Amino acid sequence: MTTESRVFRISSAVVLACTLGMVSCQLDSAFLNEESSPDEAGAQTQGTTATPSTESGSQLVIETTSLPTTYPRAAYSVKLQQHGGVPSFHWKVEKGELPPGLRLEDDGTLHGSPEKAGEYRFTISVTDRGKPPQAVQREYVLNVVAAMSMTWKIPAHVMGNRIEGSVQVSNTTSDDFDFTFIALAVNEIGRATAIGYQHFPLKKGTTDFEISFGDTLPHGAYVVHVDGVSEDTEKNQIHRARLQTPGSLQVAVGP
Repeated sequence: MTTESRVFRISSAVVLACTLGMVSCQLDSAFLNEESSPDEAGAQTQGTTATPSTESGSQLVIETTSLPTTYPRAAYSVKLQQHGGVPSFHWKVEKGELPPGLRLEDDGTLHGSPEKAGEYRFTISVTDRGKPPQAVQREYVLNVVAAMSMTWKIPAHVMGNRIEGSVQVSNTTSDDFDFTFIALAVNEIGRATAIGYQHFPLKKGTTDFEISFGDTLPHGAYVVHVDGVSEDTEKNQIHRARLQTPGSLQVAVGP
């Protein structure tokens, strides 16, 4: 018989004697733990310890730092990106306003067709499903620029018996335009005289392309109207721009 077996049998006998009242004793729990069998000792020390579960995931971060510029009536779709956190993710606008015509879906897709040009500032947040949930936010600026712009290069002015000047046009889109330009001088009684006309392809990405106009006119006062019309045939869209002199231009020379 091994030493461990003898110790176990002696301990069991002592416990039985105390239980039956054969002897007066006070059992030492530490003694019992120390002298119990290896299996019993293992049963007493083994157990399930509750370990707090970690469901917060790694730190949640919004990866999309900026938004691409667009223009009125253009189709727009951007999927905002994040990393870290616990799926699934909920996106929303915290403050500010999106451009009219755009909306943000719960999955972070910003899409639609902006209705008018402008600079729009807003803050977007994303929240995960961690316990507790993480939430982060980022401020964005979305520029909706005119698809076609037209500005004075040389404002319309009188030169002897002529009215002349020039404009510059830009195509900010990724599409070529079929562009028409016309300049009219309108006198006091509403009679319009064409003093400029051009029709040509306005290539995508064109910036500040200069168009000159001018012609001789009879004596009189004229308001100059300059119109540019661009047609995007692929997307079936029309873009317009107009300039006008702030007042009448007086042609003093001539019949």
